[in-house]
Amino acid sequence: MKVALVGVGQAGGKVTEAIAAFDDRMEFGAVRGALAVNSAEADLQSLSLDTVLIGQDRVKGHGVGGDNELGAEVMQTDADQVMGSLDGRITAEAEAIFVVAGLGGGTGSGGAPVLARELSRVYSVPVYALGILPGRDEGSLYQANAGRSLKTLAREADATLLIDNDAWHDSGESVEGAFDAINQEIARRVGLLLASGEAVEGVGESVVDSSEVINTLREGGVAALGYASAAASDDSADNINTVTSTARKALFTGTSLPDATTADAALLVVAGDPDAIPRKGVERARRMVEDETGSLQVRGGDFPLQSDQLAALVLLGGVERSERIDEFMQRAKEARKAEDEPNRDPAEQFQNDELDGLF
Repeated sequence: MKVALVGVGQAGGKVTEAIAAFDDRMEFGAVRGALAVNSAEADLQSLSLDTVLIGQDRVKGHGVGGDNELGAEVMQTDADQVMGSLDGRITAEAEAIFVVAGLGGGTGSGGAPVLARELSRVYSVPVYALGILPGRDEGSLYQANAGRSLKTLAREADATLLIDNDAWHDSGESVEGAFDAINQEIARRVGLLLASGEAVEGVGESVVDSSEVINTLREGGVAALGYASAAASDDSADNINTVTSTARKALFTGTSLPDATTADAALLVVAGDPDAIPRKGVERARRMVEDETGSLQVRGGDFPLQSDQLAALVLLGGVERSERIDEFMQRAKEARKAEDEPNRDPAEQFQNDELDGLF
């Protein structure tokens, strides 16, 4: 699936860079163009991608300070500049455009929906969003921003693939280390999904192509992506249980949105050496995904890849009814309420029995 990537904001730029690097390293050739857009000049300088600085008239290259309304304004003002920079990167061979953004900050959460709307107006290919939800401990401003942004982004994009920062965050990890690890997890999953329809060595029995990804996301709304892998046996018959158990792990423990299993549509991709992929195992795993998601639109196929591992990718479309989304939106609502409350008298903050012992 040939795509163009546009990263908006700090997280969006880093994730876009990670996906493009993974695609280049694996020599898949799915990423046909990549661009990073930000209002903070310092965040762009560390990237190996082509970049566009927006909002110079308003924020002088210093970023929007977590203000996603300002992020939307500067993107709207400089939309022509960004669209001009995309000329030549979004070619006739591009089958989709992905707008990548962290939904908790300012430039990404505010600017991504504006850019998705502009791209949909100009290009006829699907415009998808890849949105990263802030973790529970990232502060109320980030929760409130993400709640607002998610609603708008889901409306403007053809589908929004969500990544929950809490899904792969190991306890005890530094913040920087955690984000780097999460970016690599995203790159592996998204990179394999995009490449699954590309021409590679080997011939599978039922190879996935880009139309099956597009059809799975056609329901719109929110999407999630699961991944798991295991060592493969040389005999494909020995891999039947391996494929089904790996697909189950991808659906239940390896997904980008924990506990999101009810879906309108799904796509199962089994990647590995074509001689090691059992047809019976793929079909059994596809039926399992059908039963667990409650969807009658479950597609399945192979991704021939020279590897001693078997990997399962599960793309879920239309998961906005999941408990995880409900929980997050409630948290965002509470954070928004806290952000909107008038500032209390500073003296009142110290009229608390719990603080008496500190003075």
